[in-house]
Amino acid sequence: MSEVGERARAWALTMAGHRGVDDVVHAHPSGGVRIEAGEVVGREIREERENLLLRPGATSAHGAGNRAIPEELDPERTCFERDRDRIVHSTSFRRLAGKTQVVVHPTDHQRTRLTHALEVAQVARSIAAGIGANVTLADAMALGHDCGHGPGGHASEQAFDAFIPEGFDHGPWGADVSLASLNLCAETLDGVRNHSWSRPAPSTVEGEVVSFADRIAYCAHDLEDALRAFNYERIYTRPESLGQSEAVIEVLHGLVAYYQGHIDDVPAEFLETDADRIHQVVAYVGGMTDQFAFSRATQLLGWDRSRLPKGMGRGF
Repeated sequence: MSEVGERARAWALTMAGHRGVDDVVHAHPSGGVRIEAGEVVGREIREERENLLLRPGATSAHGAGNRAIPEELDPERTCFERDRDRIVHSTSFRRLAGKTQVVVHPTDHQRTRLTHALEVAQVARSIAAGIGANVTLADAMALGHDCGHGPGGHASEQAFDAFIPEGFDHGPWGADVSLASLNLCAETLDGVRNHSWSRPAPSTVEGEVVSFADRIAYCAHDLEDALRAFNYERIYTRPESLGQSEAVIEVLHGLVAYYQGHIDDVPAEFLETDADRIHQVVAYVGGMTDQFAFSRATQLLGWDRSRLPKGMGRGF
């Protein structure tokens, strides 16, 4: 224990950094690497460099971007870099870590929506760079493309369809609800809204890139996660998955009905929007992680713990 304590104390002493003979703070006591001083590589220079690499048909970043609410120019980042950063720091993106990709409450080695988003972003960046499209825009779209998913995977879409007149589609829901407060560029939102192959075609080549990157990523890793020869036969429609889907639908239906009758239990941030009451409730329930949704079901609905998907129930 003394060794751990000494290591912790030594680490704490580094919080102020290491001041060298040049009175510059370094991250390491022996840090000495340098880059030649010069003009900050700000937004305008980045846009110029980006445009040199883009091929005709690619999407260029311009100033503050095409946003629903006009904003001031950022001196350092392009408009699509700002979008990417906002998505990464958003609540809906962080909660993807607790949302299923293939199976409810995955094991440590299976994908969550968060790891899926990161893999899609990697594939999208690689494709975009290879064809001369805007890498940053493709990255932003890919990172945000699944932020509209509810708990329990695609079963949540079927569950929420019963309450949303226009239907619950995770693409439009992500762009128009989950990420709406970020005031993202129209191009980024279009890529999020229309990444699914069942949706209208995206308006940019980067959106098309993300659509293919999504399909490439999930066809590869869903098979890896489930170790089976045929995804649709052996994974998506196997009895265990169908049973989980039924449980998800029943839980989400119950939670929406509960919060409709106990509206004071819905956080104020969801009730302060311009949406009608049912959309506000679905926005709250849809934003829940798998674990939180099922914990609410046991506590508020009297859900039988024995009916929880395998691995659920720990910690509540």
